[in-house]
Amino acid sequence: MAVYTDVAADELADFLRQYDLGELLSYKGIAEGVENSNFLLHTTQGSFILTLYEKRVAKKDLPYFLALMTHLAEHGVSCPLPVKAKDGEALRELSGRPAAIITFLEGVWPRKPNATHCAGVGEGLARMHLAGANFAIKRANALSVAGWRPLFDAAAHRADEVQPGLRAFLAAELDHLSGGLWPSNLPEGVIHADLFNDNVFFLGDKLSGIIDFTFACNDMLAYDVAICLNAWCFEPDHSFNVTKARAFLNAYGRVRKLSEAEEAALPLLARGAAIRFLLTRLVDWLNVPPGALVKPKDPLEYFRKLRFHQSVSSARDYGLLPSGLVA
Repeated sequence: MAVYTDVAADELADFLRQYDLGELLSYKGIAEGVENSNFLLHTTQGSFILTLYEKRVAKKDLPYFLALMTHLAEHGVSCPLPVKAKDGEALRELSGRPAAIITFLEGVWPRKPNATHCAGVGEGLARMHLAGANFAIKRANALSVAGWRPLFDAAAHRADEVQPGLRAFLAAELDHLSGGLWPSNLPEGVIHADLFNDNVFFLGDKLSGIIDFTFACNDMLAYDVAICLNAWCFEPDHSFNVTKARAFLNAYGRVRKLSEAEEAALPLLARGAAIRFLLTRLVDWLNVPPGALVKPKDPLEYFRKLRFHQSVSSARDYGLLPSGLVA
């Protein structure tokens, strides 16, 4: 979450009159994240989150995200619910941007995730995958393998400003991943595609909610697992923590067991997940809008993670045995 578009108090008060949410008491921008403009609202009816959709989020995809949250909540996943206005519609416009209000979830995101947090995420992700199985609307993953080359092309001319040799490194990895190796026959369904620690809330050690579905799409379920290995199982010094990975994979497998093909593909999927976030962070790092209330995330974090995944030979290196049991 972040703030790119500011909203005046009188404009927001007028906007809220379209809802049955009471009077505006206060609001503030949420600086975390990199994609949309988000505000925490306090009204006489309670607390809510207002999102103005920006950048990579296409307006035509917004009904997918809003309907998905409703579907998942109805199937036992703790996530925000879109708030409908008086006319029954959840999607509106504010400050020239598509906008929606969602319910507020209690909890805090873990700044220093431990193995217990990773287990909670593993279980929560698997339950989300199962709950999304009968979601009727489809959305392709625009940031899968076919979307990486355009991102590279947008940043390649300045990549070596971030780290010498980065352009050649990225080009070689893209050639490797797009050379017919990327899996095409693994189980697919709804994936979150951005389940980082700031998108998961906990109350104590118990997962209390999953938020921010603006990258959700239909893709390989194991790719979502690979994204989480990247997001949750590395230390601040970028070393891989196999204890966290075991906890995550074991908890996921108790709810939804990975197939042998998914296990075998995990190292390649983890490389793909790493280069996806390396590329989007690189583009963001080089193109921060002036005055934005946002701090871009370091793309080199994912350079180091990708280097680790390049050394992985099998799922055993993530703590997972071929049988699906954990070492």
